[in-house]
Amino acid sequence: MRTAPTSNSTELPVCDLSCRSVRIQRRRDNGFVEFEFSVGWPELVVELTMKESDFQSFCKEQQVNPL
Repeated sequence: MRTAPTSNSTELPVCDLSCRSVRIQRRRDNGFVEFEFSVGWPELVVELTMKESDFQSFCKEQQVNPL
């Protein structure tokens, strides 16, 4: 007797791509900013490092205010 395969679907929460955030981790003495950036899910982040001027431009382009 064969049974129907069970569904192992993983439902993800709704992702709002307009929800973006930046959390500064550290400002280095050499002018670089270490920060976390997320889109959609605040708990899923990418860690980035940029010069202060590039960081400010990045925040403006992404329309986020640093936390």
